[in-house]
Amino acid sequence: MPGAGLAQLLRLASPMLPVGAYSYSQGLEWAVEEGAVRDEQTALRWIGDALAFNIGSLEAPVWRRLYQAWSAGDAESAGRWNERFLAVRETAELRSETVQMGEALKLVLKATGEIDSGPLDRIEQLAFPTAFSFAAHGLGIPMQEGLIGYLWAWGENQVSAAMKLVPLGQSSGQRILAKLIGLLPGIVATALERDDDALSNFAPGLAIASSRHETQYTRLFRS
Repeated sequence: MPGAGLAQLLRLASPMLPVGAYSYSQGLEWAVEEGAVRDEQTALRWIGDALAFNIGSLEAPVWRRLYQAWSAGDAESAGRWNERFLAVRETAELRSETVQMGEALKLVLKATGEIDSGPLDRIEQLAFPTAFSFAAHGLGIPMQEGLIGYLWAWGENQVSAAMKLVPLGQSSGQRILAKLIGLLPGIVATALERDDDALSNFAPGLAIASSRHETQYTRLFRS
C-alpha cells in the first residue's frame, strides 16, 4: 500500500475513531457474568470463535460485497446488502450497535469532507460495515487491506472489553491479540471467496449472550 493509504487504514481501524465501538461488548459482558469467560484462555476461545463463526463467515463476506458495490458505483446494491445485514442481526442490541456506529462514521466523513458522503444519506439505518466499506473505498484503501483493518478493529475492541471485564492484564491482552492476528489472513481469504449460499452467522451462544445482556442487571457496556 502507498504510505497515505496505510495511514488512512490505520486511522479507520484506530480505537480513536469516534464511532462508539468501545461502549459495546457484543454479549461478552454476559459471558463473563455467567462464567463462560473467566480467564485468558476462555477469552481467546470466545473471541476467536465469534471471529471465525460469525464475523468472518457473514459480516466479512458482506463487507466484501459492499466494498465491491461502492467500487462499481452501485449504491442500490449496497443498499440491498445493508438491508440484508440488518435483517440477520440476531438481537436488538446488535442491530442498534451497528446502526449507531454506522451513523457515527457517516458524521465523521461529513465533518472531514474528504470524500462525498452523499450516497450514505440515501440509506436508512446505515450499518457499520456499509459505512466502513464506503470510507475504505473512498479513501483509496484496497479491499483486502480494508477488510483486515475492519476485522482487526473488531478484535481489538473485544480484547479491550475482556481486559476490563474478566479482568485481564496487559500481557494477556497482547497474547490474545497476537493469536487473533494469526487467524486474520485465513479468515479474510475465505471471506473473499465465500459464495452467497455459504453466508452464515450461526453462533447461538453469541446470540444468547447478547440477548441476555440486554436485560443484565449491572452493565459496564451499552445495550
